[in-house]
Amino acid sequence: MTDAPRPTIRLDKWLWHARFFKSRSIAAGVVTGGKVRVGGNPVSKPARAVGPGDVLTFVQADVARVIRILACGTRRGPAPEAQALYEDLTPVTVPVPQTPGSDRKGRPTKKDRRDMMTQRGMDDPFTLE
Repeated sequence: MTDAPRPTIRLDKWLWHARFFKSRSIAAGVVTGGKVRVGGNPVSKPARAVGPGDVLTFVQADVARVIRILACGTRRGPAPEAQALYEDLTPVTVPVPQTPGSDRKGRPTKKDRRDMMTQRGMDDPFTLE
């Protein structure tokens, strides 16, 4: 049994290698802002060493991501190479439609707007009283 040290890499560098952020400075800014957790503990230093087995939690594009690191990586390569660095543990969520009163895409119709106003308890705007 060998007691070789676990391979590690800077947190900001790994997030950049794994293509979660477009630049390393953006990744460092997110970590510095305290928006990344390693193993459930908030991290505020981009130089924090992470390695295989660590679980990261952070918000990316309004989605809370939960990631398990599988490898450190040596470069910021193509997307398939970057996706091999981690396992995505993010729970699947059902998307909520942007227009609550309509199942269609785009702007609500007049009928949809009237129905929404009725649901909110507003009177019909076309009656004169």
